[in-house]
Amino acid sequence: MKRKSFLKAITASSVGAVALGSSQACASAAEKPNVDTKKVLMKLGCQSGGTTIENLEFKARHGVFNIDGGAPKVITGKGWDIDDAMKKREACEKYGISLDAYHFPLTSAGIDKVLYPNIMLGKSPERDREIEILQQMIQVAGKTGIKVLNYNTTILPVLRTGKTIDPKRGNASYSTWNYEEALKQNHPKTIAGDVSIDQMFERITYMLDRILPVAKEYKVKMANHIADPPTPVGYRGITRWNSPDVFKGIQRFAKLYDSEYHGFNFCIGSIAEGLKDPKTEIMPIIKWVGERNQIFNVHLRNIKGGWNNFQEVYPDNGDMNFLHVMRALRDVGYSGMVMPDHVPHHHDPGSTSQAFSFAYGYIRGLLQAVSDEVKS
Repeated sequence: MKRKSFLKAITASSVGAVALGSSQACASAAEKPNVDTKKVLMKLGCQSGGTTIENLEFKARHGVFNIDGGAPKVITGKGWDIDDAMKKREACEKYGISLDAYHFPLTSAGIDKVLYPNIMLGKSPERDREIEILQQMIQVAGKTGIKVLNYNTTILPVLRTGKTIDPKRGNASYSTWNYEEALKQNHPKTIAGDVSIDQMFERITYMLDRILPVAKEYKVKMANHIADPPTPVGYRGITRWNSPDVFKGIQRFAKLYDSEYHGFNFCIGSIAEGLKDPKTEIMPIIKWVGERNQIFNVHLRNIKGGWNNFQEVYPDNGDMNFLHVMRALRDVGYSGMVMPDHVPHHHDPGSTSQAFSFAYGYIRGLLQAVSDEVKS
């Protein structure tokens, strides 16, 4: 049965900165698109810090007026606390900030640490109860005006093998992944044991068959983040759903359902980690997913390197040209948040805030640059 038909059948039974230099920002005529371009609908956003007064003031000072607010309090055995969700929205509104998204409690922390592990373990009937809780969370999101829920469908956590120090950027520390080094570290399998890509998709669709009807009812978009990083087949017993060919994995996931509520937390950096030439290969992926209207959220993270060997760097010194990336997002009509997620660190106590401040300014400058190119 087609997924679209199946969803329809079960709906009835579902739970009721830096400013850019002129040479970069003012692109030459040869670099500009040759066709009429769309109005810029994207917004500068962020997913870190939550809805504390300190964080909201920090965001407002840096021109960030759209955020992923983390998540409301969890009521054990039930789901999200709707009163806490309303308090988060009210806190944001005091600063003119729009609370656009939440983190669904299917995270990238790894199967041993997630709150609801049985979904990706494929273990019934335990996963059915966990899915009921997720359904309640979607209801709370919809009732409190949240339009996007960002989630992960992974067993292994985010994988890195160490740090790389860059003396040319004030001894900044870049999170690094090297597959050959990972093999030497000889990490064990998880409690999931061996899981094939087809088993991964079975577990993903088992959940989505049951939560997408609720998402449709409450008009909440479900945005899946690809596994970070894509890895070779069977690494630590797991073949990730986006591996080893990241574009094919994205296409397979995208085609599971014909639903406006099924799409991606589109992490540019994580996708690039599965490519051999991220600068060129990222562009057709943006176009393909964007033209299907399945980009619900964007993480703008740059890397040096690619498949099996990369470093996470500042947005301006990676292999991808983010001016070109932002043009591509604009031209497919993307209208959601563009946000930094992972940032470099260094020894200074204000390391994280400094890096995010740089990223906010950089994205703001990019948005202004691509806005100025739009033809009237």
